[in-house]
Amino acid sequence: MSKFTNIHPGAVIGHNVQVGDFTTIHDDVEIGDNTVIHGNVTIFPGARIGSGVTIFPGAVVAGVPQDLKFRGEKTFAYIGDGTTLRECVTVNRGTAAKGETVVGKNCLIMAYTHIAHDCRVGDRVIISNATQLAGEVRIDDCAVIGGGSLVHQFCHLGKNIMLQGGALVNKDIPPFVKAAREPISYVGLNTIGLHRNGFSQEDIQSISEVYRILYMSDLNVSNAVKLIMQTLPQSTYRDEIVDFVVNSNRGVIRSAI
Repeated sequence: MSKFTNIHPGAVIGHNVQVGDFTTIHDDVEIGDNTVIHGNVTIFPGARIGSGVTIFPGAVVAGVPQDLKFRGEKTFAYIGDGTTLRECVTVNRGTAAKGETVVGKNCLIMAYTHIAHDCRVGDRVIISNATQLAGEVRIDDCAVIGGGSLVHQFCHLGKNIMLQGGALVNKDIPPFVKAAREPISYVGLNTIGLHRNGFSQEDIQSISEVYRILYMSDLNVSNAVKLIMQTLPQSTYRDEIVDFVVNSNRGVIRSAI
């Protein structure tokens, strides 16, 4: 470690961890093996950083939540194995609401992104530059979030979605779709992303049939769900989409097509 770093003796640092100049690591921090932390990074108490993580200059992990209800309770911010936080990313720790903010494994969180208190980001998620996630946002595995997007608190973004850059998200986005325009809307399946993640043409066709009814039938959401369950054969994807829609707290996006 460089003489220009400031590492609290109570921090637990794994093997082969590299820490750059002018980085500060506070007490009650755990960092896994083979992690690289560049210069001018600040890691506050409550950070739990996995193995093989890379954190670029200016990033701040486990900062106090920007939530007026926070009363100093002991909470955490988790960064999963293999994830990269680029320059000036901020990941706040949790509040009493959930107790933790979680960024999953093998994610790429690009520069100037903010992940607020109690967010939960899945594995292999890409969040592009300057995206801002409000508190308690959930993003599921393999989602791709375009740069400069703003996501309202409590929104749920499903797995394998592709979100347009600069999006204003105030509704839930169900899995496997592309979302764009203003107001944010369904604009089709994320077909390229699904192929890249190993979905077969048969899988994609099954998913397409669900969304054909949900978004192309001129039915309201509840009636569309009934028709899906009555007419489409049971499948993992059918049930996953229906479960997402039925359990949406903010309501799902509508179609722009």
